Amino acid sequence: MATFISVPLKKSSEVDLVKPLSKFVTATYPAGEEQGEYIRAVEELNKLRKNALGRPLDKHESSLEILLRYYDQLCAVEPKFPFSDNQLCLTFTWKDAFDKGSLFGGSVKLALASLGYEKTCVLFNAAALASQIASEQNLDNDEGLKAAAKYYQLASGAFGHIKDTVLSALNREPTMDISPETVGTLSLIMLAQAQEVFFLKATSDKMKDAVIAKLANQAADFYGDAFKQCQYKDNLPKYFYFQEVLPVLAAKHCIMQANAELHQSVLAKQKKRFGEEIARLQHAAELVKTVASRYDEYVSVKDLSDKINRALTAAKKDNDFIYHDRVPEVKDLEHIGKAALVKATAITPPLSQKFTDLFEKMVPMAVQQSMSIYNQRKAETVNRLVGSMREATNLCNGVLASLNLPAALEDLSGDSIPQSIAEKARSIVQQGGLQSIEQLIKDLPELLTRNREILDESLKMLDDEETTDNELRTKFNQRWNRTPSGDLYKPLRAEGTNFRNVLDKAVQADQVVRDRYGAHCDMITLLCKPEDELNAAIPSANPTKTLQGSEVVNVLRSQLAQLDEMKKERETLEGEIKAVTFDMSTAFLTALAQDGAINEEQLSLSQLDQLYGAYNQRVQATLRTQEELLGQVQTSHQEFSSLKQSNTEANQREEVLKKLASAHDSYVEISSNLREGTKFYNDLTEILLKFQNKCSDIVFARKTERDELLKELQQSIAREPSAPNFNVPAYQSTPAAGPTPAPRTVFPLQPQQPQQAQQQPPAKPQPPARPPPPSFSPQAASTPPTNTPPTGPPTNNPPPMAPPSQAQGPPYPTYQGYPGYFQMPMGYNPYAYGQYNMPNMPNIPYMPYQATPGQGGYPGAPPAGQPYPGYPQQPPQQQPYYPQQ
Repeated sequence: MATFISVPLKKSSEVDLVKPLSKFVTATYPAGEEQGEYIRAVEELNKLRKNALGRPLDKHESSLEILLRYYDQLCAVEPKFPFSDNQLCLTFTWKDAFDKGSLFGGSVKLALASLGYEKTCVLFNAAALASQIASEQNLDNDEGLKAAAKYYQLASGAFGHIKDTVLSALNREPTMDISPETVGTLSLIMLAQAQEVFFLKATSDKMKDAVIAKLANQAADFYGDAFKQCQYKDNLPKYFYFQEVLPVLAAKHCIMQANAELHQSVLAKQKKRFGEEIARLQHAAELVKTVASRYDEYVSVKDLSDKINRALTAAKKDNDFIYHDRVPEVKDLEHIGKAALVKATAITPPLSQKFTDLFEKMVPMAVQQSMSIYNQRKAETVNRLVGSMREATNLCNGVLASLNLPAALEDLSGDSIPQSIAEKARSIVQQGGLQSIEQLIKDLPELLTRNREILDESLKMLDDEETTDNELRTKFNQRWNRTPSGDLYKPLRAEGTNFRNVLDKAVQADQVVRDRYGAHCDMITLLCKPEDELNAAIPSANPTKTLQGSEVVNVLRSQLAQLDEMKKERETLEGEIKAVTFDMSTAFLTALAQDGAINEEQLSLSQLDQLYGAYNQRVQATLRTQEELLGQVQTSHQEFSSLKQSNTEANQREEVLKKLASAHDSYVEISSNLREGTKFYNDLTEILLKFQNKCSDIVFARKTERDELLKELQQSIAREPSAPNFNVPAYQSTPAAGPTPAPRTVFPLQPQQPQQAQQQPPAKPQPPARPPPPSFSPQAASTPPTNTPPTGPPTNNPPPMAPPSQAQGPPYPTYQGYPGYFQMPMGYNPYAYGQYNMPNMPNIPYMPYQATPGQGGYPGAPPAGQPYPGYPQQPPQQQPYYPQQ
């Protein structure tokens, strides 16, 4: 009776996990020990998939452990790689477990770039393998019973988990084997089998009959539910697998119900309800009889039937002779209780007993994304603080240059180069002078063009693929049921638009730098000249040596020294701000573990305020200090200017010195801007290359998905009928074996009677009766035969001659319209017709057959009433018609 149902495994195509995952690791994590560790983990994951799916699995717990370990690893790695964003070029292909395909179409399969699809199929295989392992257990001992119950409950839980998650994991219609209705039915079947195992365990342990009856009744209930769900689904019965399963479920339902009635009858006997005992045993016998008559091919119930019949016979005998208790109707019997001892195993990873996450140190994608946004916020904070200080410093330098400070204090002689101007000239020469700036300006357009080309090529790939997708969607309509490319590419297009805006702003900034360089190009050129040429280019003025010891000059110098000290302090502060580091991944991981989500904005702003709050206060203090010092410098410079002797030459000299100082500051700023611009373009190139790779990967994944879908559509179209169904005429419904030949008429031999010569009638005449064969004695066989003239009116044809003296067999059937018979079987021979006297050949006599000396006679004839073997069976209408003789 112990016939248990197992589920076949799905088959998967080979997938290379190493290339796309290693590519993501290399692009995301810096080169070093951490990156190498992750790449080795990717290789181990690929080996694990090959072990789990790339070879036939034994029906053993070790094989199930491999499958569960791979499933656990998929669950652990899912949040750490961007599978859901289609950034990885990974497509998983699986075949339908139940569809065996056809000669031309092949089995049904589905290819999706979805890790959820891979997880679902792996869990299906784990459930299927668990059902196979359970069905292989020895149910004659406790260990086998416990293992079978465990694995059936695991299979039921796995199938139930797929039922609840498959649609959200795939975001499209799955294949029939993993559809909710199919796995829901399989989950019920596994649960029913687990309950049956508990029934067998209770029976072997000889528990109370009341308990066993409840267990059996619950198992029958489970089998009945599974049978109904399997039978009433539209698509399941078409599979050969479910065609085999349906009768087993029906038989098991009856068997379990019969067992429940059997054990309940024992309980009735104990309570001295002998009529109830007989009614239950009769019901059980009827159920077993139904199984034996309908499902004997699938389940054997001989032992159970014998057991029930023996109990029924004994109960009837006792009741007839002793108790005389009334036997109630089955419908009047008290319902048997139910006891469900099984429960589907909850699927909560890790399911493997020895699971170790290969990517334990890698943070999830949610943390990576939060870290990326946090780093952007941090960079904005640093740039804001550093930019405000640099802007203030440039303002300070501009004010001092407009006042010709400190050159005005150094140029008291009026005929030599001020020390500050000389230092600035040497600084420009050391930094490369005009050549370095011109080279940087020349490189910018090339870098810009390269970035634009990368961005345009990336977006063009998306455009081309989206155009193809739209064309196929228009062609196949609802059949083209994958996600539209336009919807899928929205994040990428938004990212590409952002990159294009960044490039446009960079072009504007480059133009501002070029304009500023053009405004100060002459003065910068002057600062790059030798010292004597620079001195000659600066106009001379009357000496103002009388101001060298004045208090106003000392005050100005003190104030300028304070400004220089403030600038140095800003440089130190800028270095400290840039050096601030903090690992936010720990905070994000903690939040993810506690809340299941990350409030990045709140956590990041709070942490940035703690890190840069003090630095922000120091920056604001330097800004206020600069404002006060500049006000004091302007006041002191007014006093200094009023003490100087003003003349045209002095004004010209001071104006040139101001321009030279301003040119130096502009050179420094322009050089800094150009270097930052070059670095920006180079960094943007790397980012755009990653963006291009992302676009290329998703386009390749979409192309692979498109090809699979096209192949699937072609197969489905090929399997569809080319025309709607129509009623076939009744006479065409039964195939004919061929044309029915006309019956052949065999005429018995009778003495030949004379016939009157007559004209050939328009219709075909009936042939005459055949004469019997002449009888020969053995002695007469060697003498020449004599011809017997026919009686009756004379005819134009000569009398027939006797046949040759040979052993004669039974007569051969003649054809309509031909008198006489052949002495041996003959095929069609046009030359043989001359042996008979024909109307058009009256002078050709019949020549008897002359046997060749040394040649044996013809083989013996077949028994009477049987045709000659090999004789040509030709219908009469195909024979030539000859006039009667």
